[in-house]
Amino acid sequence: MALYEHIFIARPDISPAQMESLIEETKALIEEKGGKTGKTEYWGLRNLAYRINKSRKGHYGLIDMDAPADVVAELDRIQRLSEDVIRHMTVRVEDHSEEPSAILSKKDDRRGRRERS
Repeated sequence: MALYEHIFIARPDISPAQMESLIEETKALIEEKGGKTGKTEYWGLRNLAYRINKSRKGHYGLIDMDAPADVVAELDRIQRLSEDVIRHMTVRVEDHSEEPSAILSKKDDRRGRRERS
């Protein structure tokens, strides 16, 4: 099995609770098909670089997984059919980091600067 990072963007009109549910459903699908999931992150509602389906924002989610290629293909198929997911991408990586992603650590850094001021 190979290591992957799966990132997806959901429609902006869903709630954060629905996004958490979508992340949990995706994890369940990966584990049901024989893969293993690691760190999951919800990055919140963020601005998009360009409009996608007339939307300027989207809910971002990240899942680290250890899965065979057929699980990745099935995940791709399911997310293409989902009405809530507007973009997704799976990238093969050499190893998973236990630290928070750069997006979350950047948020924490900003909070720390505000509290010191």
